[in-house]
Amino acid sequence: MSAVLPTYAERNEPYWQRNLLVCVFGSFTTLVSLSMLLPFLPIYVEQLGVHGAADIVQWSSFAYSATFIGTAVTSPIWGRLSDSYGRKIMLVRAAVGMAILMSLIGTANSAPQLVMLRFLAGLVGGYGAASIVMIGSQVPQAKAGWALGVLSTGALCGNLIGPLVGGFLPELVGIRGSFFLGGGLIAIAAVATILLVKEDFSPVSKSHLATVPKRRPKSEWLAILALLLASSMVLLASMSVEPIITIYIQQLGVDKAKLPRYAGFIMSATAFASMLAAPKIGALADRIGGWRVITVCLIATALVLVPQAWVVNWWQLCGLRFLMGLTIAGLLPAIGKLIRGLATEGSSGSLLGTLQSAQFVGQVVGPLIGGQVGARVGMGQVFYVTATMLIFSAAAVWACRPRH
Repeated sequence: MSAVLPTYAERNEPYWQRNLLVCVFGSFTTLVSLSMLLPFLPIYVEQLGVHGAADIVQWSSFAYSATFIGTAVTSPIWGRLSDSYGRKIMLVRAAVGMAILMSLIGTANSAPQLVMLRFLAGLVGGYGAASIVMIGSQVPQAKAGWALGVLSTGALCGNLIGPLVGGFLPELVGIRGSFFLGGGLIAIAAVATILLVKEDFSPVSKSHLATVPKRRPKSEWLAILALLLASSMVLLASMSVEPIITIYIQQLGVDKAKLPRYAGFIMSATAFASMLAAPKIGALADRIGGWRVITVCLIATALVLVPQAWVVNWWQLCGLRFLMGLTIAGLLPAIGKLIRGLATEGSSGSLLGTLQSAQFVGQVVGPLIGGQVGARVGMGQVFYVTATMLIFSAAAVWACRPRH
């Protein structure tokens, strides 16, 4: 009788905690570098020769979205390659590629070059996505929710700090110098990844693959599709209000000179709350089950979204966005935990990579929906439409959950 070979997670159990710390640092640094350009992106676009408010806004939106579109395209591919060649090499590839391209963005000579470089950064980058593939594959299943929650905290903290750093960095080193500094920060993460991340990897043997069923049961496919939908909804709900937030709070009576400051507070409130709550709610998913946590969090987020259409002061909106950060915090860790549980040995990278792609789709589609609904139907309707989509996603998750 042949001995049962240890799984990838079992072989890497001695390493996953240290790898988690490195991946949190790497996710933080890459997200700081990617998000720090938000305050000065329109200024940089104008310096590259674009004139007219409408054209500056259009090229700025292209440049911002290009990275996420590129990552959405390649995340499943990198995930599949990680199943064949290992997770660490994918982390190194992402860090080195992003360090080089972030520096090259500082040498752009035109708006189309800026968009292309941002798109290439998404294609070859994706350190956060590669981190989720590694940690999601290595961590023991009983601690997956907590570990992915901690990893999510690093990314959220990067998204929170990045725009704050970008607000004053150009005054110190210039706009182009900011990109070189960002590239250097990612290079530090690359060095840490090369030196500190450990992995015991060997491709899954053909004899083991022969024992894996060729086709998944229909119930498993439905569960996976429901989780991918919920993953998209998380980013869609967070980002749908981004295009209208400044105009919306202006209608609430905020002085025009104070709009950027208050919009920044409101945008940061959700990320700050999620950063605080993600590990705890992820750990809750480990205890009571991810399907319950996802369903309840989706419904709670929808309920918090609705009164955002009724606010009469900017601070009321800020408070509700903070509450929304708490309700939405546990979704991605719980979804990642369940996807990991549905993956077979040798396919976890591919499945977790597809999960990352679904998230980036939501990050791109959310602002498009919010902008169109806000412009054509009304600002308040954005919250109603987003809440309705979340309720639909919650129903799909609960209906497709495994019954055993």
